Amino acid sequence: MYIQQLYTGCLSEAAYYIESEGKAAIIDPMRDIEEYLKLAQKRNASIQYIFETHFHADFVSGHIDLSKATGATIVYGPDTKAAFSFHLAKDGETFKLGKLTLQALHTPGHTLESTCYLLLDENGKQHAVFTGDTLFVGDVGRPDLAQKGDSLTMNDLAGMLYDSLQSKIAPLNDDVIVYPAHGPGSSCGKNLGPQTKSTVGEEKKNNYALQAATREEFIKAVTDNLEAPPQYFPINAKINKEGYEHLDRIMEKALQPLSLATFKEKLDDGNTILLDSRNGNDFINGFVPGSINIGLEGRFAEWAGSLLPFDKNIVLVTEPGKERETAVRLARVGFEKIDGYLDGGYGAWKNAGEPEDMIIEVEADELAMDLPFDNNLVVIDVRREVEFAEGHVKNAVNLPLDELTDPGSMANVKDTDNLYLHCESGYRSIIAASLFKRQGIHNLYNVQGGWNKIKEQGKIETEKSESVLN
Repeated sequence: MYIQQLYTGCLSEAAYYIESEGKAAIIDPMRDIEEYLKLAQKRNASIQYIFETHFHADFVSGHIDLSKATGATIVYGPDTKAAFSFHLAKDGETFKLGKLTLQALHTPGHTLESTCYLLLDENGKQHAVFTGDTLFVGDVGRPDLAQKGDSLTMNDLAGMLYDSLQSKIAPLNDDVIVYPAHGPGSSCGKNLGPQTKSTVGEEKKNNYALQAATREEFIKAVTDNLEAPPQYFPINAKINKEGYEHLDRIMEKALQPLSLATFKEKLDDGNTILLDSRNGNDFINGFVPGSINIGLEGRFAEWAGSLLPFDKNIVLVTEPGKERETAVRLARVGFEKIDGYLDGGYGAWKNAGEPEDMIIEVEADELAMDLPFDNNLVVIDVRREVEFAEGHVKNAVNLPLDELTDPGSMANVKDTDNLYLHCESGYRSIIAASLFKRQGIHNLYNVQGGWNKIKEQGKIETEKSESVLN
């Protein structure tokens, strides 16, 4: 028996490679499938099955491309309807993999087709369960992702999730390893724990959602203070259900080097977004006017999916050598209209003497000095509402980053004010600053180190929003 977790930190996503006697299976593969093919080749194994725990909403799965490349059977659980060929597993159906057995456990709740896969060793002993988004370490899957046309409410799905956990997961042996589809930082749950695997016993002991004594208590626990999912979730779920463009064809177009003249022509067509994926610390010192910065060093794909339109072309400015990584990570969340990159990166633009823009950065100490004397100073906190509620600069305005694409989000922001933007540490506020600049709001400053530095220096009055916390 061989099991390997293949973890993608940018999306907090875990795929799994399982193998026995030269026969392999992949659970919840990412769209870029080369890692699975290379691993199977290295171990002299053939991929027989691709098990999907559900229609993922936070990334595009590699199920279709991997099946075409290997001939492996795609397996989904009960209640699945899709536009491509797959095996519809029955609840309790088993699949042989060498000396191992995988058993489908239908666990609706996160989605209707959600299915876990119980792995039995060569002696038939329960060894591990691949729980998808049904059960995480310290959390469970969010129950508010009903697909268009479903008549089920969030509470309906939460109740189904309770039943699934009680009837299918809780009865498993305490020493069964829990391998979930996501780790900390994922938006597929409320607050996932720091680990990427656990045991059934540990989860029954420590997972807040499994402490509920009744179905009603469980529903309240998993739905209270549940923030809205990222806006790209339904788009990705639809792609996974209906199919997608082959990744190689997307890369062929995305990796076209664009001359400066061609690059400028594309920017002028009115249907193109300019995405700069350089580190924020480099971006603020100079960028092509109108660029949106989402740095590869952070949760790049998730923020791209949350902030960028899917119906427009995207052209790239990247750190030289990072073109492929940028394009692949965009494709992972469903972007297919990637229309090339500026050959030579920002350096080519700068060296040609083209117009530049920049973002002024100030330290928290400077904000502390300016606050008492500048009547036009406005602190804009772009963290999530729950983060803001737990502590913020007194009288700060909360404009969460994921809401800045709403046309009305900046309606009350005056370019005559001195705007000081910050987030937790600086990554999100630089993204926000690029969005403000793109809307013609230029009188702004990025607070270096964000809320962390503001708290550390302790010179600025802060407050909490108790009503939000309660």
